[in-house]
Amino acid sequence: MPIYPLYALLFVDSGLSDLQISLLFALWSAVGVVFEVPSGVLADRFSRRGCLVAGDLVRAVGFAAWVLLPEFAGFAVGFVLWGIGSSLASGAQEALLYDGLVAAGAKEHYAVVNGRVSAAELTSQLPAAAAGTVLFSLGGYALAGWVSVGVALAAAVLAARIPEAPRVGEDDADDDEGDDLGYLATLRVGLREAAARPGVRAVLVAVMAVAAFDAVEEYFPLAVASWGVPVAWVPIVDLPIVLAGVLGAALAGLVNRLGAGAIGALLAAAMLLLGGAGLLAHPAGVAAVALFYGIYRAIVVVCDARLQDRIASRSRATVTSVAGLGTDLVSFAIYAAWVVGEVVALAVLGLLVAAVLPRLLRSRPSAPTPGSAPLPGGDVPGGG
Repeated sequence: MPIYPLYALLFVDSGLSDLQISLLFALWSAVGVVFEVPSGVLADRFSRRGCLVAGDLVRAVGFAAWVLLPEFAGFAVGFVLWGIGSSLASGAQEALLYDGLVAAGAKEHYAVVNGRVSAAELTSQLPAAAAGTVLFSLGGYALAGWVSVGVALAAAVLAARIPEAPRVGEDDADDDEGDDLGYLATLRVGLREAAARPGVRAVLVAVMAVAAFDAVEEYFPLAVASWGVPVAWVPIVDLPIVLAGVLGAALAGLVNRLGAGAIGALLAAAMLLLGGAGLLAHPAGVAAVALFYGIYRAIVVVCDARLQDRIASRSRATVTSVAGLGTDLVSFAIYAAWVVGEVVALAVLGLLVAAVLPRLLRSRPSAPTPGSAPLPGGDVPGGG
């Protein structure tokens, strides 16, 4: 989306304060809190592919609101719609991919494949950054916004062509619900999966805490601009950060082989790099931010893979949406940290997460979940 690298700057140029911008991001997360789990249940009950299509359509309307009403109220409407669209896709996308790999007999490759999917998503930011720079020069924020509307509509068309595999590998905990669960029964089974299955809860918390730091990406343009980079060049200067994220996500399969302690140490190192960049407050700090982001993106994929290995197919989108709900709640702490101390405060918060991450990832299920694979990197009985 060409508007991605520009929208935070759009808010600033429209006269919004740091507090108003953080309030918009908080509203975005609040919408996720409300819609995350209900949309995951919709995906499990009806169609995961259909939720992806609907999500893109809703986002397109949200971008249009930004262009038509470039003030706080219009930006708020856009974020509400964007939040709904993201909730529809959250959980549905991971479930669609994992069960598709199960159907193909390749479930053990989920971390690698999902890492490549994440890398592809990040790679799309490269042409978006270039397009954002060109479109901003030709027609300002409005042109970048309308092109983003068109891209979202095109994404909906492509999502409608994704094949959807049948639900597989149900366990005996779900058998008494029948083969065709209603909406409330689907919700009940999914929540029970998230809350009661041994080994799920701790990893669920790990996903929530780690994934919440993805909100840091929203502040990259503001940080880079505050370090002395002209607005028109911010999308280009952000490119090394995006490229590092692509590489990190692509290498997630290798990181997934590590033990929980090593993963926690990696996250701590990444947060130290982020904090160092904030203290430097110079364009050269982009290099440290890039290293941070590459490591971070790999760890996000790994945490998700270890969660997917522990949950059953029928409830996959619902449980993943529960993780998304928690992520949205933790994101409020990210927004608050930015208001308090910007990049440095975010790094301090990240170090706290890194300290508890090994304990969360070492949690073991009492028995393998049908349709799942043994956990690598010391997360099997007897592992280090």
